[in-house]
Formats: sequence, C-alpha cells, structure tokens
Amino acid sequence: MEVAKQARRRKHGAQLKAQVLARCAQPGASVARVALEHGLNANLVHRWRRIAEGRERSRPTVHPVSEFIALPIEAPAVVPPADIRIELRRGTLNVSVTWPASAAAECAHWVRELLR
Repeated sequence: MEVAKQARRRKHGAQLKAQVLARCAQPGASVARVALEHGLNANLVHRWRRIAEGRERSRPTVHPVSEFIALPIEAPAVVPPADIRIELRRGTLNVSVTWPASAAAECAHWVRELLR
C-alpha cells in the first residue's frame, strides 16, 4: 500500500525573487521567458512584480461585514383583473362573450357545458 504524498508549496527565497525581478526589469525581457528559465510559473512572477511595485499586498485584506440596511420598497399598484373574452364562430353565427376574470372557474364550467 502506497502513501500519497501531500503537495507542498515551494517557498522561494528573497535572493531568487530579487534575481528574477532584476532580469524581468531588463529592456526587452519577457516575464514568461524569465519564469521558464527559472522553472517558475509566469503568474507567480507577475504577482511578485505587483507586490514589489506596491500594487498588491502580500496578504489579502479582510474587510468587516457591513450592516444590513433596509430599503423601503413600494408595493406594486393593484391592477384589476382583465376580463375573459371568448369568441365563438360557426358558419355565419358569431358569438362574443365577456366574462369577469374574478369568476374564471365559472367561465370554465360554462365553456365545458357548452362544448358537450
């Protein structure tokens, strides 16, 4: 039975960081190429550059949790229900019925009886 090794983060010394950053600062130097030459990930080297320039902190800042602020919300305007309109056409016969939407169940019952 084999025991799986835990992946460890490599820690790079200040001397290596300074050397890599100095190479990146040379005119025409490619950060990706310098990173490859030193066996590093280019994203790591970019991060070292941001930290050195003061554009990024080495550790993330923890911000305090904000308080909940209740905002007043206006209730939507009450819209009266629309009417149900039914049009029946058979041959020359045309029938139009308007039914209040509040009585939709009764309208459904009426249509069911009509279509029997």
